[in-house]
Amino acid sequence: LWRRIGNGIWKGDAMSDLVVLITKAFDFTARKHVGQRRKGADQEPYVNHVAEVARLLAEATNGQDPVLIVAGLLHDTVEDTDTTYEKLKAEFGQEVANLVLEVTDDKSLPKDVRKRLQVETVGKKSDRAKMLKLADQQSVRDHQQPTDRLVLEAAEGYFEWAAQVAEGCRGVNGALDEAFDAAHVAGIEVLVGSKSNF
Repeated sequence: LWRRIGNGIWKGDAMSDLVVLITKAFDFTARKHVGQRRKGADQEPYVNHVAEVARLLAEATNGQDPVLIVAGLLHDTVEDTDTTYEKLKAEFGQEVANLVLEVTDDKSLPKDVRKRLQVETVGKKSDRAKMLKLADQQSVRDHQQPTDRLVLEAAEGYFEWAAQVAEGCRGVNGALDEAFDAAHVAGIEVLVGSKSNF
């Protein structure tokens, strides 16, 4: 389904298959996340987040890793919706399903434990999983719009934690490393500027 034909160029039916696969994944994730909103003041539809993650991965790989891009679209479906690993495997194949599972937290654990485990284990994950996690950490707009001091303090904690996760992901893709650094610095600057409002 995803065979490359010379110099990383997709041709003929292979290209058509990829277009169908990626649009199918976008439709799937949009339906699964329907009604979910991001935490920021703008309350963006949650699907904006997964679309941004997929775009970051597509740009960082020059569109040459469709498995990674599709997993970027689907990466929160098992963790945050009723989607099962088996469903993803049936719809998108084992390679995509395994990658989504690799970046999925165990929601039976307390949030602080899940966050600690992400920091401790991310460095042992596959290169694809590290890239997905790094793109995920860049999509931070919902943490850049604090509505009160408590939200601001939570956002500051998030940025500190995200930097720790990113540290374990570095060295796989230079474009993602640089993009994370830029997003992180910009986010911190916004938070610093917000302090005077509270």
